[in-house]
Amino acid sequence: MIHHLADHESPAVDAYLNSALGLEVPELEAGREHAHNAGLPRIEISTAQGKFLQLLVEISGASSVLEVGTLGGYSTSWLARGVGANGHVVSCEVEPLHASVARENLQRAGLSSRVEIRLGEAVGTLDALVDSRTKPFDLIFIDADKRNNVAYLQRALKLSRPGTVLVVDNVIRAGKILDDPSQHGLQEADIRGTQEALLWLRDSQQVSATALQTVGSKGWDGFALARVL
Repeated sequence: MIHHLADHESPAVDAYLNSALGLEVPELEAGREHAHNAGLPRIEISTAQGKFLQLLVEISGASSVLEVGTLGGYSTSWLARGVGANGHVVSCEVEPLHASVARENLQRAGLSSRVEIRLGEAVGTLDALVDSRTKPFDLIFIDADKRNNVAYLQRALKLSRPGTVLVVDNVIRAGKILDDPSQHGLQEADIRGTQEALLWLRDSQQVSATALQTVGSKGWDGFALARVL
C-alpha cells in the first residue's frame, strides 16, 4: 500500500528520523536556538540536511570548504564537522549580527578553529578570493540570496578544481520554480535567479549536475548538486 504523505506529516517524519538515527548534536541545536533568540530568520537547513552536508564533505574527502551564506552558523557547523580537525571552512556573510551569532555558536560547538567568517557582500568576498589566487576548494555550498546564484556559481567555478562538489540550496521553492517569476512580487528576483542558476548548470561545459526535490520540516524544496569536470 502506498501512503500519501500529508503536508502536516512531513515535519513529524523529520522528527522521527532525527530520533531514530540520533542526528541531533546538542551543541548545534543549542546554537540554532541561540540564533532564533537573537532574532535571526528561521531559514537554516534542517538537522537531517546538516548531517547530509557533513556526509557529502566526508564522502568527497573534502578538507577545504567554501560556504556562501553563514546565517547563524548552523550549516557552517555541520560543514566544519565534516572537514575534521585539520580542515578549513571559509564562510561568507553580509550581516554583522549573523556573523557575530555564528561565531558564538561555532565557539560553543568547539569548531571556531576550523572556520573563517568573511564579512561583506559575497560577490566581493568571492572576487577577493579569486584575485588572491586562493587554493581551490573541495566543496562549495551556496545558500544565500538566490538572485545572485549565477554570480556565485561563476565565481565558485573559478575557485574550484576538477572534482570539486557544488551544492546549491533551495532550488524548488515550493514549486514556484515552475512559475513566471513576475507572478511572485517580492520573490521575483529570487525565483528568476534560481531558474537561471539551473540553466547555467545545464549549459556549462565544466560541470555535471542534477537536482533533487526534498520534503520535510523545511517544506517542499530541494537542492542542486554538481561536480566540476
